[in-house]
Amino acid sequence: MAAENFTAVTDATFGLEVEQHLGLTIVDFWATWCGPCHMVAPILDQLAGEYQGKLKVAKVDVDANQKTAMRFNVRSIPSILFFKDGRHVDTLVGAYRSRSSSRRSSSTFRSILPGGPCARAPLA
Repeated sequence: MAAENFTAVTDATFGLEVEQHLGLTIVDFWATWCGPCHMVAPILDQLAGEYQGKLKVAKVDVDANQKTAMRFNVRSIPSILFFKDGRHVDTLVGAYRSRSSSRRSSSTFRSILPGGPCARAPLA
């Protein structure tokens, strides 16, 4: 994932970077050894670039930040958590094919951002 498109978040910075952020934030709970996590990364990078300024993408390494992972009951990775104005509103667990993941993501975007960036057709 290109470094300019996401924010690395730790146990110490999660509150400031995610829970105090106004707007939509997608948090990717991942690990370096996780193959499916690496499959999801380009999709998140694409979203972060395409919706820059409208969407914040954060990544939490579960090995280095177990407190935050436990707090949100992350038991499998990748886990993608959606936050609206600092409040957890939805979760995707596992690596989905782009089409099904996009449909679910688009549904989440529409429900928390009426008329927002994914109000149009889902990403392919």
